[in-house]
Amino acid sequence: MHKLLTLTAASLIFLGCGAAETTRPETPTADTTMAAQDDTPKFDAVKLAEILKAQPEDAQARYGARHPAETLEFFGIKPGMRVGEALPGGGWYTKILVPYLGSDGQLTGIDYSLDMWPEFSFANDAFIESKKKWPAEFVAKAAEWAPADGPKITATTFGMDAGDNAGQLDAVLFIRAMHNLSRFESEGQYMTKALGKTHELLKPGGIVGVVQHRAPEEADDAWASGNAGYVKQSAVISAFDAAGFDLVKTSEVNANSKDQPTADDIVWRLPPSLNGVGDNDALKAERLAIGESDRMTLLFKKR
Repeated sequence: MHKLLTLTAASLIFLGCGAAETTRPETPTADTTMAAQDDTPKFDAVKLAEILKAQPEDAQARYGARHPAETLEFFGIKPGMRVGEALPGGGWYTKILVPYLGSDGQLTGIDYSLDMWPEFSFANDAFIESKKKWPAEFVAKAAEWAPADGPKITATTFGMDAGDNAGQLDAVLFIRAMHNLSRFESEGQYMTKALGKTHELLKPGGIVGVVQHRAPEEADDAWASGNAGYVKQSAVISAFDAAGFDLVKTSEVNANSKDQPTADDIVWRLPPSLNGVGDNDALKAERLAIGESDRMTLLFKKR
């Protein structure tokens, strides 16, 4: 049985009021006492704005398409929370989350199951072997991106035992991570298993935030299975419902009405990938004018 890898990146770092002599101190009411003791994490727009401003220029150039501040606010991600990030990839969101969650928080990277990687045509034996080291590598890399007062950092995969994180996470984020789970569902029930593991990792009432390339609802189901990068919003909602989650709300913050894919299109034709453009400047201009993909933004709650 595998165990999670963990690293901590954190460090320890009467209001005088001149009252008139005739004023008697007020006895605290139940409401004021509760307010004073309320240490529930709050969304910190100022802190997040400072973090986003400090990101590299190439990352900031994509804010207009990815809307990280609005997306994290919609999901209710706050400093001090314990957050899982599915398929962190190159760390675009990781680099935002590790300074934002703070020393009271936790970030857990979650990769695809090791059993799923052979489904990819590019995954040779050397690649599969390298994936066995991913949890340790994620912890080390995320620690490099974390400030001195950063969160606890752990890593796991959808195929590992939940370990100490079982029932502990406040939230799990799937940022453009659903299409491959969907496309290989018939091969190994990878989406079903991943959502089941997510349910296991979350505390009661924990939430899941999803941002995913959105297929038109009228599209052919086979094309919209994830092979082209797109998945139907109704299919995602149905999968989460079957896994024990309720849809809380939706947002169009990451929508792009200019993206109207057909059965001949893949999501990677659009920026930043621009697959198939080559030296065709006119085609490049056309796709840049469309912008990044149309994306659903969904919030679910564990029931």
